Amino acid sequence: MSKRDKEEIMKAIEAVSPSDYLLTLDRDRPYDGQSWTDEGFRGKQEVRGVTMRDVKDCYIRACYECSRLSPGEYPKSIYELNWDEIDPMAVIQTTLCWVEKYMGIFPNVPPISQEEIWGQIPIVELKGDER
Repeated sequence: MSKRDKEEIMKAIEAVSPSDYLLTLDRDRPYDGQSWTDEGFRGKQEVRGVTMRDVKDCYIRACYECSRLSPGEYPKSIYELNWDEIDPMAVIQTTLCWVEKYMGIFPNVPPISQEEIWGQIPIVELKGDER
């Protein structure tokens, strides 16, 4: 995959799931993203019945699951994971799914139609051998 294609993919991901530090400072911003994401309806869910250690455990599980390794290949420490191969937004999304599982509400959104999914996600086309 070319550097340009990677940049386009990152721009598309950033468009649907912003990670700008300054946005995190505004806790009153609207939940106006895709309904099934933390920026939309799903993000309005208050966390209940989960300890801080549970949140840490959810994060650690997410790091391993996003590492592209099979469980039999997991190292003993997250510091031994290949962080160049891990998508930080995937870790966040997976962490939040684990928090929902710990809360017993996963998934906490109604079924999503293909039209809703494909109508809101910017499409980045790869060419030829770059797929």
